[in-house]
Amino acid sequence: MKAGIFITGTDTEVGKTVISAGLALCLRDRGVKVGIMKPVATGCYGPEERLVSHDAAFLMEAAEGQFPPLHSPSRFRNPLSPNVAAMIEKKEVNVEKILKSFRELAGHYDYMIVEGIGGIMVPLKKDYYVANLIRDMKLPVVIVSHAGLGAINHTLLTFDAAMIRGLEVKGIIFNRVAVSNYSMVELTNPKVVHDLSGVPILGSLPEIDDLQVEGCRFGKLKEIFQERIQIDKILGESFAKSVLKS
Repeated sequence: MKAGIFITGTDTEVGKTVISAGLALCLRDRGVKVGIMKPVATGCYGPEERLVSHDAAFLMEAAEGQFPPLHSPSRFRNPLSPNVAAMIEKKEVNVEKILKSFRELAGHYDYMIVEGIGGIMVPLKKDYYVANLIRDMKLPVVIVSHAGLGAINHTLLTFDAAMIRGLEVKGIIFNRVAVSNYSMVELTNPKVVHDLSGVPILGSLPEIDDLQVEGCRFGKLKEIFQERIQIDKILGESFAKSVLKS
């Protein structure tokens, strides 16, 4: 099993890309050679033969990635579920190509970060979901959630889907959490989720000034991530120790 993590979410637009980039920036700061992937991306732009994903470009910039074709091997123009976008565009989500790209990238790096699309049960093709891809990559999972109303239900559903499919959940990160004037929902939801699931809460991130995914601007993402996220728990004890030794 390659050292790495799969970043999934309770929904789309919960901040998976920001969390993935933040982890990549912090690992690079520790001297880790980190590889990063956005295997499937929809809502891409540009000429058909060279579609570009804003999220994938942001991740590559964070990791100073090489081998661009391997980082995002399955791209679609329509901002839809991948299986629907593929049908409309008369293409396919080529799982074998994705897994081959993952293996090739993993051979060049110490640690892999893979960002999913949408949530864990987003269909990539008939009878094949994001959860299947995680299992085939043999990676543990971090779940990204919002902390507001509905977070308990969404997070526990995602955790339950992961457990049913035999996936290892490293923990949960809450994104876009207020830094002051917390609502009662934001104060209580993380503890409730932890108490009901038993999964570690790895930290929370606020909105970050000057961070722009489309403009590849990170603002103070690295500094805030280092302060507020339990990075060693994501890495695992053995890998974290090896990083500290080096």
